[in-house]
Amino acid sequence: MRIGRGGMWRHVAVTDHRTGQDVAACMRDLVDCHYPRAQKIRVILDNLSTHSAASLYNTYAPQEARRIMSKIEFHFTPKHASWLNMVEIEIGVLRTMCLDRRIEQRAELESEIAIWEKRRNAKREKIQWMFTCEKARKKMRHAYPQIKSEPDALPLAA
Repeated sequence: MRIGRGGMWRHVAVTDHRTGQDVAACMRDLVDCHYPRAQKIRVILDNLSTHSAASLYNTYAPQEARRIMSKIEFHFTPKHASWLNMVEIEIGVLRTMCLDRRIEQRAELESEIAIWEKRRNAKREKIQWMFTCEKARKKMRHAYPQIKSEPDALPLAA
């Protein structure tokens, strides 16, 4: 999923497993199909072991892995803060709206997800994130170092 100034763009890849090869194929598609003219693509991922540059190097020849990785910049969500991850919130929406029953045939699953994806993208649906920055900082204060203000310190320029 892409989150940007114009809202959010969703693309869901249905795979048989969640292997490093699947991740590598998704990254290659991102670079070659979805954003071929982009200089840098920032990809936000959770900390699943397959979400790494190693997956590309284990799947493709080194020069191909380097080519793909030269356009990608990985950013990882905090390990114990999935509630902060907007993609997790959107997956919850997908689950509620589309995957609320057993779908036995892969073709039907792909079709259902494509319809959901197209509808959400056409409407430019946004995530309703309930946390304010202040609430998020308070809840995550243990994950960030505390900076003690000094009486002689100059204020930082804005």
